[in-house]
Amino acid sequence: MTSTTPRPRLVVVGHGMVGHRLVQAAVERGLSATHDIVVVGEEPRPAYDRVALTSYFAASGPEELSLLPSGSYDDPAVELLLGTEVTALDRADRTVALSDGRVLGYDQLVLATGAAPFVPPVPGRDLDGCFVYRTIEDLDAIRAAAGPATAGVVVGGGLLGLEAANALVQLGLETHVVEMAPRLMPVQLDEAAGATLVRHVEGLGVQVHTGVATESVSGADRVDGLVLAGGARVEAQVVVFSAGIRPRDALARAAGLEVAERGGVLVDEQCRSSDERIWAVGECAAPGGRMYGLVAPGYDMAEVVVDALLGGAGRFVGADMSTKLKLLGVDVASFGDAFATTEGALELVFSDAVAGLYKKLVVSDDGRRLLGGILVGDASAYGVLRPMVASGIDLPDNPEELILPPGRGGAATGVASLPPEAQVCSCNNVTKADLLERLDQAHPGPDGAEHHCEDVAALKACTGAGSTCGSCVGTVKALVEDHFAAQGREVSRALCEHFALSRAELFDVVAIHGYRSFDEVVAAHGTGRGCDVCKPTVASVLASLVNEHVLGEQRAVLQDTNDAFLANIQRNGSYSVVPRIPGGEITPDKLIVIGEVARDHGLYTKITGGQRIDLFGARVEELPVIWRRLVDAGFESGHAYGKSLRTVKSCVGSTWCRFGVQDSVQMAIDLELRYRGLRSPHKLKGGVSGCARECAEARSKDFGVIATEKGWNLYVGGNGGATPAHARLLAGDLDDETLVRYLDRYLMYYVRTADRLQRTAPWLDSLEGGLDRLREVVVDDVLGLGSELEAAMARHVATYVDEWSAVLDDPDKLARFVSFVNAPETPDPAVSFGTVREQIVPNGPVDLGATIPVGAPA
Repeated sequence: MTSTTPRPRLVVVGHGMVGHRLVQAAVERGLSATHDIVVVGEEPRPAYDRVALTSYFAASGPEELSLLPSGSYDDPAVELLLGTEVTALDRADRTVALSDGRVLGYDQLVLATGAAPFVPPVPGRDLDGCFVYRTIEDLDAIRAAAGPATAGVVVGGGLLGLEAANALVQLGLETHVVEMAPRLMPVQLDEAAGATLVRHVEGLGVQVHTGVATESVSGADRVDGLVLAGGARVEAQVVVFSAGIRPRDALARAAGLEVAERGGVLVDEQCRSSDERIWAVGECAAPGGRMYGLVAPGYDMAEVVVDALLGGAGRFVGADMSTKLKLLGVDVASFGDAFATTEGALELVFSDAVAGLYKKLVVSDDGRRLLGGILVGDASAYGVLRPMVASGIDLPDNPEELILPPGRGGAATGVASLPPEAQVCSCNNVTKADLLERLDQAHPGPDGAEHHCEDVAALKACTGAGSTCGSCVGTVKALVEDHFAAQGREVSRALCEHFALSRAELFDVVAIHGYRSFDEVVAAHGTGRGCDVCKPTVASVLASLVNEHVLGEQRAVLQDTNDAFLANIQRNGSYSVVPRIPGGEITPDKLIVIGEVARDHGLYTKITGGQRIDLFGARVEELPVIWRRLVDAGFESGHAYGKSLRTVKSCVGSTWCRFGVQDSVQMAIDLELRYRGLRSPHKLKGGVSGCARECAEARSKDFGVIATEKGWNLYVGGNGGATPAHARLLAGDLDDETLVRYLDRYLMYYVRTADRLQRTAPWLDSLEGGLDRLREVVVDDVLGLGSELEAAMARHVATYVDEWSAVLDDPDKLARFVSFVNAPETPDPAVSFGTVREQIVPNGPVDLGATIPVGAPA
């Protein structure tokens, strides 16, 4: 006879990231073979990546963050109930009451109810316009409120507070952060690191108020500001509270379970509560009386509970609270004993206020062990430094080399030095040994066959490393490359799944075979239809070699968003217009035209650091009309949208400056007009300074030229951005002709050999032999490529055509400049249009209004 004995039931209350991980572990480890599992989720959607919540504003929908895109588990033993709340827990009857009226019995119960945002008890906190920052629904509400708003303020300058500030910035609001502690991220950063972070954040336009409490939220029916202690007031129509979290333990309290002094279900090392059939994991749990507010400890707890239910003896004995993230575009990391609380601990600090860098290592009193550290501005070493803390490996004799920048005494840190037990991924508890095992040994895949992991994507899929917060992906990639290189195997440099070739190899085959379309290239050297990685890359290569219009024939469909419309898309969906102004030199008549265009179309105008004028807020269908007027006035495309030359910045040079020794303005104009439109792996910027005072900041550019009494010094490989690098001297005291010849060779050599989206600074670092090798190729011509590279540049110069002029003369190209499929006919660029609407200001509202002809016949 078949047994009708019901299977034991495991009920999981909560379907956040930790609840989902517990169910995954239960299925993977076989618990679902013996138990029925019912998961009760209060939110209307399955678990999603709350760590990446801010990216929701850039996503096409909630599904992009979903951890369970299908909406249900493949295992029939798992039932998922969404939009349902557990309203009561009866320990005596071992049942839970649901909000839909049902009552579920359980044999084992796991509480994974997470935490709730803490809202300080300040007057006005319930006004319309006040929000918390926790769920997708919260973000939807904040986005709706931001539409008519101009300013927002975040109460709380911790991890979540800065994430919330990032969200308000993305929504176009003037943003303030108010933190009661004397510094930002007080739990993770020391005073000096906090000060460095403040400079970064304020440099991005966010106003920071530290060491001040919130007194009240002002407004009648709706928020109109925030009042700070002492009476200062911040104007705002949106207030986001992100002042910490509190465990959601009300269900446990009502059922009589023991709770910790500061909240959270009190659990033992197996995450079992005071009731032997009830467990708690994640932010609602308090192992040893402590709540852990990060996802990685919650994942560890989930694994421990599944292990215990299977009869194992796993224990949760604490967790790595290290964090690494990019806040408002700034790298920040904190790991191990960041505050040097260990007895006898010593601190090694590197600080560069100009570059915005702060790095601290905390080492043992004998200088042999790394205990912790803080990184602000550049956290590239985090992937190697954090595992060194847990593994206890000896530090090098000069540990300061681990944080000094390259070229200033710093040494490269590599994964080869990490022991096998070093934890590479703290979110998913994946060690170096785990990753190497997957690389070395075959394992069963979804099809039942044996598979080896050959790349980062495969390792992420089979180990989970890098699939949560992503901070370890760089370390995983380096480990894969080092591992295969040590075996003498060629490391794959494949561009994407459709091309086994690197970008440099792809450039060579296109040049050799003379291909002129993506279809020809993929048919001969690739597979499939291509993707958003290889299509723009091939488009760039074709533009570099053939120099035909990027919107011509089959090339238009290959371009990314900006190149597709020859303009930079802005966060509100409008576009910017940036005419080229070589060397920053401009006539009064041209200035008047720019002013008239901006006035007539209601565009926000800004003078950039590259000596140009940006015009923001244009609709797609307005672009041809605007450019008709600009082209007629003698302007051309500034290529601010393309991976190509942007500007060559100049000081006033010997023409006006009493210190100038060469005509830097004319040289900047000549170079910009020579290299305009040059498509390259990444954007290019140049600068020309008329003397050693360096007013054009030439050494922060991809190529920089500085005047000397004898000619010009040529510097290469400098970049601004998140990881600034100074350009390095390639050759000195050059005459005009030699300078241009060397620049032709340098730029074309970069275009041919760099990887996709690789700036000149990392490209130069990646060259075997570095600057010395580049000097051999460009100056000494050891490869015999000099004349070939110069000829390639000469072809580019000879075939250059302004992209916008070509669009205006081609009805087929003009046809793509409409906002919607059912929009009116493409506007005639011969007719000037003005726009009746509110002036678009940075971080302000956009009212597109009505468009009417200006000066058109009655």
